[in-house]
Amino acid sequence: MNKKYQIISFAAIILGFFMALLDTTVVNITLPKMTEYFNTTMNHISWVVNAYNLATAVILVTASRLSDQFGRKKLFIAGVVLFTISSLLCGISNSLQALIIFRTLQGIAAAFVVTIAMPLSTEIFPPEKRRTIMALWGAFSGLAAASGPSIGGIVTQFFNWRCIFFINIPIGCICIILTMKFIKESYDPTASKNIDFWGIVTISIAMFCLTFALMKSNEKGWASSFILSFFAVSAIALILFVIIELKVKEPMVPLSLFKSLPFTNGSITLFLLGLGMMSGTYLLSFFLIQVKGLNQLSAGLIISTMSLTSMIFSILSTILTKKLSSRLTSALGILLLSVSCYLNSSLTQNSSNTDIILRLIVAGSGTGLSMATLIGSIMANVPVEKIGIASGINNMTRTLGTVLGVALFLTIFTSNMTAQMSDVKAFSFTFKVSAVILLPGILFALFSDKKRSHDMKNKRFVENIDNV
Repeated sequence: MNKKYQIISFAAIILGFFMALLDTTVVNITLPKMTEYFNTTMNHISWVVNAYNLATAVILVTASRLSDQFGRKKLFIAGVVLFTISSLLCGISNSLQALIIFRTLQGIAAAFVVTIAMPLSTEIFPPEKRRTIMALWGAFSGLAAASGPSIGGIVTQFFNWRCIFFINIPIGCICIILTMKFIKESYDPTASKNIDFWGIVTISIAMFCLTFALMKSNEKGWASSFILSFFAVSAIALILFVIIELKVKEPMVPLSLFKSLPFTNGSITLFLLGLGMMSGTYLLSFFLIQVKGLNQLSAGLIISTMSLTSMIFSILSTILTKKLSSRLTSALGILLLSVSCYLNSSLTQNSSNTDIILRLIVAGSGTGLSMATLIGSIMANVPVEKIGIASGINNMTRTLGTVLGVALFLTIFTSNMTAQMSDVKAFSFTFKVSAVILLPGILFALFSDKKRSHDMKNKRFVENIDNV
């Protein structure tokens, strides 16, 4: 494949990926307008966001496995088609119930698009270029996740909330055309066509119950029988899933992947990153609006500083990795993100926008260095044919971290408010907690098994020689 085809193919994948990931955050800032339009409560309107995230979390691993079996290109296109149609339906919804249903369809489609994007990208370029491509992929990942508030604020300010869904339609159509014309089909050659039905059922139940419990924990109470019962069902389903995967001949998830410390440590670190990033975007958005008194557009534009910095440092991470190592680079990134959370704890109502932007630059540089490097390192230590399912697992862990981050930080914040703390002090304490939570990620990034990683690379080298 020549360079022109490579660039166009990668652009097609990034269009779909960016569109799906952007919709995880772009809706947040329009919720007040939706609440007013549908004449409902914030508790009910929150399911416009929750339905999307819940559907995505439940389907991620299943989507990656099915794409490995039946074709990544086919299911990527199917995902983009469903996402585009459901975006149109969301935009024309005249009831909250219809909007939530169509957002659920969007979430299912997003699971296919997001998890297939990475293995499709690795098929376009030769192995020696893949680390650079992963850095670019990480850059767009950070940009999409963090730029949602600013894009949502701009669209809502000058148009209306329906337009945040309509803008997906031309993007989706372009993505479909380019993918059909320029991208080749790819599979996992070791995967059979047999579907691990009970594996899909048990992991879906486990993910649904866990994610749903986290979403409802702040409303129902962490120790309530309602929440505990969902946690219990999730744990039982997860245990059954592991038992099934150990016994079946062709498991949905090859548990042998977790024998690789770079993969396991990287997945745990991505979970902590997803959790920590919530304090940099979700929690800080509330601070800017609730404490500083900014409107949604101004708050979104300030937070976009983090996304732009993240994109720049994702690209720079490849240079730093060559001078240091992937482990040190990712650990440095997590440290910077933790430092930014701690610095946020000193913010007050009188803090200038410049002070806030400087902290967001630190957070963005940390996110860019750690996210891109971790993804590249994980994929370098996974057999090529297993990149699809590995991508699904990593996206799942990061999504869980994000959902837990929202639930945990809201609980910490509201519990401090009930203890007669001021808004500023409650935010300060919550930011400090997020800084501490990120610290174990530094250890997971630093202490990976060099020998195991080296052995796996040697094994892949031998396999490549055998293939020749």
